[in-house]
Amino acid sequence: MPVFHTKTIESILDPVAQQVSRLVIIHEEGEAGHEMPDLERPVLAVSKAVANLAKVGREMVTTTEDSILKQDMPIAINKVENAASLLEDASNLSKADPYSKNARTKLIEGSRWILQGTSGVLLCFDESEVRKIIRECKKVLDYLSVAEVIDSMEDLVQFVKDLSPCLSKVTREVEKRVEDLTHQVHRESLSKCVDQIKTLAPILICSMKIFIQIITQGGKGNEEAAENRNYLASRMTDEVGEIIRVLQLVTYDEEEWSSDNIQVMKKTIGSIDGKMQGAQDWLRDPMAVHGGVGEKSLRSIIELAEKVAERSLPLDAEHLRRLASDVSAMTDALCELRSGGRGATPQAENLARNIQSRLGEVAASVGQAASRLEKSGIQQPAPTVVGRLEQCRRWLEQPGVDDRGVGPQALQLIIDEARKVADGLPPYLKSEILGLCSRVEAEQGTLLEAVRRGEASTPQAVNIARSLTNNIGAVADCIQGALVDRVVDDFVDIATPLKQFTDCVLTPTDPTTREQVFDVRSANLINFSNRVVSTAKLVATGNTSGNKKLAEALLATAGQVESLTPQLVNAGRIRMVYPENKAADEHFENLRRQFAETVTLTRTLADEATDSARFVGQSAVAMQQHTAKCDEAIATKQPAKMVESTSSIARLANRVLQLTKQEADNSEDPKYISQLNIAAEQLQTRVSPMVQCAKSVAMNIDDQSAIDSWRRRNGLLLEAVQSVHKAVQSNNSGEEEPPLPPYPDVRNLRLDEDGDAPPRPPPPSGNYGSFAPPRPPPPDTDDEADNMFEHAPTPSQGPIMMAAHDLHQEVRQWSSKDNDIIAAAKKMALLMAKLSQLVQEDSGSKRDLIAIAKAIAESSDEVTRLAKELAKECTDKRMRTNLLQVCERIPTIGTQLKILSTVKATMLGAQGTEEDIEATEMLVGNAQNLMQSVKQTVTAAEAASIKIRTDAGIKLKWVRKQPWYHY
Repeated sequence: MPVFHTKTIESILDPVAQQVSRLVIIHEEGEAGHEMPDLERPVLAVSKAVANLAKVGREMVTTTEDSILKQDMPIAINKVENAASLLEDASNLSKADPYSKNARTKLIEGSRWILQGTSGVLLCFDESEVRKIIRECKKVLDYLSVAEVIDSMEDLVQFVKDLSPCLSKVTREVEKRVEDLTHQVHRESLSKCVDQIKTLAPILICSMKIFIQIITQGGKGNEEAAENRNYLASRMTDEVGEIIRVLQLVTYDEEEWSSDNIQVMKKTIGSIDGKMQGAQDWLRDPMAVHGGVGEKSLRSIIELAEKVAERSLPLDAEHLRRLASDVSAMTDALCELRSGGRGATPQAENLARNIQSRLGEVAASVGQAASRLEKSGIQQPAPTVVGRLEQCRRWLEQPGVDDRGVGPQALQLIIDEARKVADGLPPYLKSEILGLCSRVEAEQGTLLEAVRRGEASTPQAVNIARSLTNNIGAVADCIQGALVDRVVDDFVDIATPLKQFTDCVLTPTDPTTREQVFDVRSANLINFSNRVVSTAKLVATGNTSGNKKLAEALLATAGQVESLTPQLVNAGRIRMVYPENKAADEHFENLRRQFAETVTLTRTLADEATDSARFVGQSAVAMQQHTAKCDEAIATKQPAKMVESTSSIARLANRVLQLTKQEADNSEDPKYISQLNIAAEQLQTRVSPMVQCAKSVAMNIDDQSAIDSWRRRNGLLLEAVQSVHKAVQSNNSGEEEPPLPPYPDVRNLRLDEDGDAPPRPPPPSGNYGSFAPPRPPPPDTDDEADNMFEHAPTPSQGPIMMAAHDLHQEVRQWSSKDNDIIAAAKKMALLMAKLSQLVQEDSGSKRDLIAIAKAIAESSDEVTRLAKELAKECTDKRMRTNLLQVCERIPTIGTQLKILSTVKATMLGAQGTEEDIEATEMLVGNAQNLMQSVKQTVTAAEAASIKIRTDAGIKLKWVRKQPWYHY
């Protein structure tokens, strides 16, 4: 079946598909009894293209050393040449007899196979190119696997000489591959891996150097140095393994998240495959040392298998856990034998062979577990709170309908998330959230019991479901507010913990207390890191931005901070022990810089995911709380507390300043930027005077004039923060609502004393004039679309219809009047529904199928054009980037749909074959991706439309109609 994961393949298949679509339409007209036209010109064009393709393919076979290419390419060439021959025969037969049935049969069979054959040849070549890159990647993995055993400078020099050219070639080839890929997610994933490898490689070499120097001198710190080296080698191994996995992907689901079960399982399986060879080599070598690279690979496979088990279906999970336990026990026994010098005994060799066999079973079982979960069709709870809330609401609308437990699971995950968020909050907020969670859980238990008894439709159950809907929405709102608190508190000062730790490492102090100081500072750094990581993960799943890329980036950076922290502590200890060692100093500086950059990136992403106005507002609240603490310190004569609280106020003010700068940098609205700059300048000029006055108070806490001066300066500072808050709020308010009309003057309004109603007004005279009043405008409806989607589709109508209905439900909440994006999206949903009907029919029209696919592709281009025009005039850079990113995928998917529809058209009349089933599956996946991309584009366009330049001339009106769930 055609695949379109590279621009090269798509550019070759598209014109071939256009030629084939003409031939398919000619065949259908012939089947209807019409005379077939002369096919010589279109068939000749196809034949020439096939001849060129076959020539290039045969030349590759003669020059390549790739045995798989030598095996597969001739078969693919034969298929495409046979298809071309069928078309040539059809042309000759139709020339002799324009009504020939045999000509029509050969025409449709040749059309059916020409696209698949062409795609097969292109795929053979593409897979060969990928295998070349993977071979280089595996060379890098081989070198990384021996990093742990290098213990001399001579070996390290040779290691660098061997690794450097391989690493350079991998990064160069992968970057070249990235430019050709069509799937944006694959491009971004590969680029990120390459960047990480470039960053980690010099740090790894430095860590190996310091390890060798320590063991050569026989000094302290060899364990910390070894852990640093192993961590960096492991991270590089993981990045190269991810490159290998992504290079082999040819499809992408727009709705998948990197954190969902199936994706995590696939990545884990890739890691298992990467470690399998090292484990097998260790098992085959009876003299292999205990604790070496091979044993670590084996034990890592066991841990990864257990991770796969955690996400598998119950039956597979039980089997995998039992298998991992058996392999672990057998490995322990083998290690014991080898440690005792009995590795070459028959008992040990037999045990090693059994472990090898069980490892093969592990590899097969993890793959089977992932496949079964994917094929089960069991919907998983959404990865974000917003998605889970939607799943809850769908379930609570009809709690008696079996959704396979998705709704209750999603609800429980929201509760779990709320409890995690509440952990770091003040007691009064924590108790409020926990109380709400307990109430929700109690209501859920009552509702589930009613459902179990078959009483889901009773008034009591309906009332509970309605109350539960309101309460779980309140929990989600509490999560949003609490997340802002967490971001304000946990990211208020990201420099001090690292600075204090760095000063402790680099500055000589009293040798008797230095170790104790180091332990305290490193513990502070670890605590800070844990808070940052926890908050970043909560923001990633709990924010309402709907930006999947942002959420996944937050999760990734949080993971890096978490894994870097203990390595930075180790590097700090080594640097402290060896202050004169340049390698130790360079290694510590490398890790310190990477930690600082990663934490800063995490804070930036968390800020981006947090509503700016709420952030500034919450910062102002926190500053007022610290002000109260300052007053308390003055009243109780505690200068130290005064200094501490004042420092917190200053840090919060600087944090607001930083966010204001980010907002100004992100905007291109001159009016908004001016408001921000004025407010920020005012705030900046008031921080230092407040701090100076606070110092005066701390030096003489009984000085009333100093106290009054501080209160005045602090009040001005708080006013400046409020000014920033108003400036930021002005950008989020959108169009100003007109003022309310004045209340009527009711002073003279009274009832007659007798209570009678006022007299009835006289009836109209009946003389209406010579003209009837104008007819009111027709209601804003899409009759055809509304009729098509009057009822929610059933699974029997197919997944394409369900995807079209999903898009229609999203866009029907907006009026299409004066909104071309909504009009085009509604048109696409309707066209996709018609496409679904044609695909479902056994004898659908080939011409109609091709025409509708072409119309969908044209509508795709129209949506993209409109979205790009809107993005060009959007003054918010982040919103613009997001809109451009989501809409740029649409034309590619539309072109692919056109090609796949042509393939499907050749299958009409031959339903049920393996090729037809595969073509339908690919068409379904493509249609779902297209509908999802358009849906995301509409959401991003609506958000961006409130940040349009006033002189842009774009008139898109987003008028919300009655919500779809009220229809």
